[in-house]
Amino acid sequence: MKCKEKREMKDVQKTEIKPGRPAAKGKCTVCDTGMYKILPKEAK
Repeated sequence: MKCKEKREMKDVQKTEIKPGRPAAKGKCTVCDTGMYKILPKEAK
């Protein structure tokens, strides 16, 4: 069961999704469910 709350992530790793967008991948601190957070593109 996934939680629907926006919580802190643990074991965070920076990744990149398909079109080169940065993202953070981690786990929920309460229920240990996998989480993704899409990060803003870096300013050039």
